[in-house]
Amino acid sequence: MKFSPFIIEKLREKSGNDIRLSRDCELLTLDIESATGEHIGVNTMKRLLGFIADERTPRTSTLDVIARYLGFDNWEALRLVDENSSNSSFDDRDEYLACYLEPGQQLAISYPPNRSLTIEHQDGNRFLVVESENSKLIAGDQLTLTHIVRGYPLLVAEVIRDGRNLGAFTAGKAQGIDFDLL
Repeated sequence: MKFSPFIIEKLREKSGNDIRLSRDCELLTLDIESATGEHIGVNTMKRLLGFIADERTPRTSTLDVIARYLGFDNWEALRLVDENSSNSSFDDRDEYLACYLEPGQQLAISYPPNRSLTIEHQDGNRFLVVESENSKLIAGDQLTLTHIVRGYPLLVAEVIRDGRNLGAFTAGKAQGIDFDLL
């Protein structure tokens, strides 16, 4: 189970934490424990926020703690508000959690000086480079990434090329990236 963009935004607002990196989950869990007196594991939070690809369903008691942290009586109350929110559209966002993109959905990414990529979401946090211009990444590379954020570098946790793991890769270090959903 992964949280919806609506719940992630509520967690950002409440905690004052952008939750852009995996390590931000530790700060979030500490804030939740401080506010509620109840502990949630860091890896549980990473799964719920999409930093770890895992479809395990968390305990209702864990979800209830998060709901209370956000000012709701329980998970069911938060879930109903989430379902009725109009805040679940991706149309003019500056950030995407990779796991919320549809399989087959493509993104055109550009960054200075004149580099561009087209990547296609496969599943979870996996992408395929479809086109590449002036980048060290090439068509056919398989990428693992969790976030795509306009104005920030593209942080690729893993690049697989011809069956070999080339390690992590960062694009747009100096000025960040721009992207469009195709």
